[in-house]
Amino acid sequence: MTLSKFTLPIALIGALVLSACTQGGFSDPNDPNRQAKQGAAIGAGVGALAGILAGDDPEERRRGALIGAVVGGAGGAVIGNQLDRQEADLRAQLGNNNVSIRNTGDRLIVTLPQDILFATNSATLRPDLQRDLRTVGQSLLAYPDTTVQVVGHTDNTGDASFNFNLSQQRAQSVATILASEGVPAFRIQSIGRGEDQPIASNLTPEGRAQNRRVEIVILPNA
Repeated sequence: MTLSKFTLPIALIGALVLSACTQGGFSDPNDPNRQAKQGAAIGAGVGALAGILAGDDPEERRRGALIGAVVGGAGGAVIGNQLDRQEADLRAQLGNNNVSIRNTGDRLIVTLPQDILFATNSATLRPDLQRDLRTVGQSLLAYPDTTVQVVGHTDNTGDASFNFNLSQQRAQSVATILASEGVPAFRIQSIGRGEDQPIASNLTPEGRAQNRRVEIVILPNA
């Protein structure tokens, strides 16, 4: 068995998956089932590829590709559909323009600006602004087959080690609120990134404000 035997099937599967993700409405942001469709397409492609690699002769590889495509497509659709539903629920429940929700197809990323949660240089959550976090906690209870990473970020103002510790403390404060809603602790991981992962320029006040954030990353269990 040589790699050359797989070059064409792998290329064809890659082309099909790419086409599926960019055509047929999969990229339409107004399609409430876009991630379910994309998940099914990607899962089918990955499953087919796994089936091909598992075979030792052309007929076995063909059967493996068909079985892998069916199994992978079904699994990808289930995960995508779950994310679509949870995203829709969160948008309806939060109704807050300050909270960003991004569905990447394999996870949900809920982003809250740190400025609306914490006072400057503080890791104590403002009591009047905990409602959104509790709403996310209730969503995690409604969709129990997920894990969550709470990731704190800062801008680059001040000492880097101070920013790193502050981001860790803020992530832990958010994780504590989620746990207080009944989310099991083993599902939650708090992470501090400090100033290492900016999403905007730190050269402007507007960019620094975007970089000061807490991300709640919701990951479906495979």
